Amino acid sequence: MRHFSQLISLMALATTAACASIPIAGDPAVTVTASGETAPVGTANEDAADDPAIWRNAATPSASLIVATDKKAGLYVYGLEGRQKSFLAGGLLNNVDLVELADGRVLVAASDRADPTTAHILLAWLDTTSGQLSEAGRHFAGAGEGYGLCMAGPSADGTLAVFSPVKDGSVYRTVLSEGEDGWKAESDLLHKLATQPEGCVLDPRTNTLYVGEENTGIWAFDLQADTHELVAPIDNRQLAADVEGLALAPEGRIGGYLIASSQGDNAYARYALPDLTPAGRFRITQGEFGATEETDGIALMLGDFGPQYPTGLFVAQDGINGVEAQNFKLVSWRAVETAFATQQPIHTQRPDQ
Repeated sequence: MRHFSQLISLMALATTAACASIPIAGDPAVTVTASGETAPVGTANEDAADDPAIWRNAATPSASLIVATDKKAGLYVYGLEGRQKSFLAGGLLNNVDLVELADGRVLVAASDRADPTTAHILLAWLDTTSGQLSEAGRHFAGAGEGYGLCMAGPSADGTLAVFSPVKDGSVYRTVLSEGEDGWKAESDLLHKLATQPEGCVLDPRTNTLYVGEENTGIWAFDLQADTHELVAPIDNRQLAADVEGLALAPEGRIGGYLIASSQGDNAYARYALPDLTPAGRFRITQGEFGATEETDGIALMLGDFGPQYPTGLFVAQDGINGVEAQNFKLVSWRAVETAFATQQPIHTQRPDQ
């Protein structure tokens, strides 16, 4: 009898293991291909590339820049042709964002996780002519290991806000003010989620901060009303765990889309603003520059980026880049818009529907 029980236990374990290995298959997605890619990051044979941010050169759009993290080593700057322009050694930097100040200077912020008990923010100036980065300070963000990060543009009084979701679920806001001696920082705790968050993005039109809790879904924080709610739960159809990078495609006063990296099934989920109504999914498939898989960070900016990217630029981390180290793929936003307009997928009815 004991042997029979042992056999049943082994069969149950085998069944559990088999179920765990079955890949998630979300709802159908339209497909696009990348129009470019960056050079691989310097850390090979590891999960190293993580998150991108975009600076648009309004005068010469094709001279725009991408700042991106190697989370084992520091920050890279790339041109739109994908070549590396500079590297700033910074150690364990996970997520990155940037803002252009009223005087034209560009400030970069990255989540610094060198201290596993205390989150910090690394600041750097981006020289938009040379593509070089120069460190501009390191500031306390909150207790816990640094992880996610996003920024808000300058407010009326010239201050900046940096939002830091950390590994223990805490979401901090750090207000930066510039003085004669550089930047000063004051942090407060907005909320603590139950599990690990990472990606975030602020919609300045509605003062709403969107935060991805990796295995739960996307939260909307109304910073004015000081409220929050889960607006896009993980359902393994529209959005599969882990939910990673978040990006905005704003249209008009409150419209447009929120884009999320649905890492669990190598797709990108689109939600219509302001109500976060599911509005389709897309994938970056094999083409001249390869597909993307296991995407962590994403960035999106609308506008003219030159002939290859006439309506906007979408950048996605590529977790599996063939024999090369990880890198970032560049996609024309017009290609994504066209795919949704002309190749709408047919929803497949599932047995549980």
